[in-house]
Amino acid sequence: KLNSEKQLPISLSLEYNGQNIKKVKEVSNKNITIKLQDNEFHEWSPSEPNIYTIKAELFNEQNLLIDSIESYTTIRKIEQRKDESGYYRIYLNNKPLFNMGTLDQGYWPDGLYTPPSEEAMIYDINKLKELGFNTIRKHVKIEPYRYYYYCDKIGMLIWQDMPSGDRQNNKWEHHYLNKGDDVKRSEESKNNYYQEWEKIIDNLKFFQCIIIWVPFNEAWGQFDTEKVVDFTNKKDPTRLIDAASGGNHRICGNFLDLHNYPQPSQYLKVDNLINILGEFGGLGLDIKGHTWKDDNWGYKTFQTKEEITEKYEEYINLIIESLKGFSAAIYTQTTDVETEINGLITYDREEVKVIEERIKVANDKIIRYLK
Repeated sequence: KLNSEKQLPISLSLEYNGQNIKKVKEVSNKNITIKLQDNEFHEWSPSEPNIYTIKAELFNEQNLLIDSIESYTTIRKIEQRKDESGYYRIYLNNKPLFNMGTLDQGYWPDGLYTPPSEEAMIYDINKLKELGFNTIRKHVKIEPYRYYYYCDKIGMLIWQDMPSGDRQNNKWEHHYLNKGDDVKRSEESKNNYYQEWEKIIDNLKFFQCIIIWVPFNEAWGQFDTEKVVDFTNKKDPTRLIDAASGGNHRICGNFLDLHNYPQPSQYLKVDNLINILGEFGGLGLDIKGHTWKDDNWGYKTFQTKEEITEKYEEYINLIIESLKGFSAAIYTQTTDVETEINGLITYDREEVKVIEERIKVANDKIIRYLK
């Protein structure tokens, strides 16, 4: 719909794989709906990232073209639903899909939060795809539009965190429900949170790769959780909400999100929420010549790629065989970050620290097990 006092002719066309499948003509100040037949309906998913090209053309009273715009769109549905085993799962396009991803802080040794180039930024996404991951948890950072566009293009699910602010020494409790303290934020601080979170949602809601909003992480700046979840849901009811990743746990939103290092563990369950492992792993490997400093750490350290790969496989098998209530798992992390050497890739992006083929086999196995 174009806000205009005049009723100017407008045409809207939808293309798929270079073929025009629908064209609708209307006037500029009316809402336009495009209806698809079954054979024209192509859902978006990590395995089939189907994208439609959409074109709009505006004409004057003499039917001469005066403006046009081209963009893209996708078709996908995300929801919470109970499966045949009685567990609530993440359903994508009416099918349960295990989300296997990495915690991704998006740091770079030469630019911190700024990637050196678009190609460098895309390298991280492509490498995760090659390793068999279907999800990225974008951890307390917002990326440029081109990042999310590329995730739409290749089929990578995104959990989008709200960057943490106003951190204080409130009590963090992740082993029990409804425990831990809220941060006592001022009204100015609360208002600032809502304003920024609203802008993030409004600016990123067009990217279909984003399926989950994450308002809080590990109690950092956490306050009025139920109200924040309600605010988020009203702003965007089309996505799921991970209210408090890693605690302080509140029974709201769609998830109970546990963090445990290094091994996966399901020490809490909530029957009416989707139970997920929002962080685990953190397996460290120090590759000389590719670290930020000599003083480094990981939650558990190893000497070889073989050892770290074997431990990763062990953890994946544990989730599949013993922790069947989990519907997602997020491994820490994509790359090393400064003194943290628990990445799958070195901080300089020059070395992959695992045996790639075996990581992909493990990830394919866990993603398939819900089907």
